[in-house]
Amino acid sequence: MKFVATIGDRAETVEVTGTAGRYRLTIGSEVREVDARLVGPGIYSLLIDGVSYVADVTERDGECVVGVADETYVIRVEEEARYAIRTKGGASAGGGSQTLTAPLPGKITHVAVKAGDIVALGDTLLVIEAMKMENELRAGAPGTVAEVRVRLGQAVNAGDVLVVITG
Repeated sequence: MKFVATIGDRAETVEVTGTAGRYRLTIGSEVREVDARLVGPGIYSLLIDGVSYVADVTERDGECVVGVADETYVIRVEEEARYAIRTKGGASAGGGSQTLTAPLPGKITHVAVKAGDIVALGDTLLVIEAMKMENELRAGAPGTVAEVRVRLGQAVNAGDVLVVITG
């Protein structure tokens, strides 16, 4: 299964294979063999490429706070599809206008705007169901809705233009 791990502004795709505590992680071109065992509440014993670590893991606001030795990392881990929807599903700015495109194939389950509406950064534009998940797509910048190219219940393909906003 593929995930995206984000630490600060840096996001890495991580492919995880294996079961029962023995995993192979592919991060970019690097491959790591990992043996991970839960030894107490939030405490993991890790053997990574033959080197032993103890990790203290807690969840905070949808992120994992991981303490290893004297280092602490705040990591957001999400399925690759969810990451694509969250980061590429927002309207992209360029030349005073924004074009919201479908990040994945899906079905429109809610349209929150119409042509002429004024939107602010982060306003919900529509909701698309993709891979059995409802995902809100939001404005990437303030502007005026110039076009809504989809309707409720419509099936869309990745890359289809959904909404156009002018600055």
